[in-house]
Amino acid sequence: MKTILLCSDLDRTLIPNGEQPESPKARDYLSRLASHREIRLAYVSGRNKHLVEKAIAKYALPEPEFVIGDVGSTLYRVEESRWHLDKKWQEEIGQDWQDYGRNDVIKLLADINDMGFRLQEEAKQNSYKISYYTDVELESNAVYDRVSSLLEQQDIHSNVIWSRDDAAQCGLLDILPRRANKLQAIRYLIGKEDIPESNTVFAGDSGNDLDALTSGLQAILVKNSAADVRRAAREELASKGCTDCLYLAQGGLLGMNGNYAAGVLEGLVHFFPETAHWLTASRKS
Repeated sequence: MKTILLCSDLDRTLIPNGEQPESPKARDYLSRLASHREIRLAYVSGRNKHLVEKAIAKYALPEPEFVIGDVGSTLYRVEESRWHLDKKWQEEIGQDWQDYGRNDVIKLLADINDMGFRLQEEAKQNSYKISYYTDVELESNAVYDRVSSLLEQQDIHSNVIWSRDDAAQCGLLDILPRRANKLQAIRYLIGKEDIPESNTVFAGDSGNDLDALTSGLQAILVKNSAADVRRAAREELASKGCTDCLYLAQGGLLGMNGNYAAGVLEGLVHFFPETAHWLTASRKS
């Protein structure tokens, strides 16, 4: 029996918290799909454990088997609502920071305070994720160059991610070990679980999903994704000669519009046609 690993971003991918409308039955179909024993579900998110749990409850999402959280710096196995942190993944990514702990790295970055960086709340930090609020007008390349230079001087290999929160009118800076990202965490997971890449699919919507979307994994961009993200993903995959790896949701599956969970399901059926009848069949698998 073929196992299919469905890895999906949450915000504006499965969670309908964007501007576009959601198809009313999309999450019901998602739950029906997730009930099949052939499907192994992984949520891949920038959210921490508490915020993922909150999203699952608020949006009535099916309980996943795995959660890759904190922008790839944590990996959990979920069993009957009990979350088990994968310590081997922590050890794996920790090698990039040598013997430095989170507080050591924060001290090394004291020199960037002149850029107006402010540490985010403790709940948004972990052993291998340091998060700051920044001015919304900062130039992303300048942020990356300044932070990376300071850390490389100490042989600390990091993944520096700067994004913009337009709603809150601020910038968001995450500093993680270089190997701590969504794509590397997915590849670690499929290696550990012995799931072929050909049986794995990733769904996303935004720029911080591009590494996974353009990695060569089978990937889905939901219809509500931004036009510039679609363009960037297509161009990157065209340069690699693997445009068939990406599916752009258009709407139409079971009369749904292709936004959010509807787009994820549409893409899954594209790559794995045998899943189509699972969406309308009995939940008993």
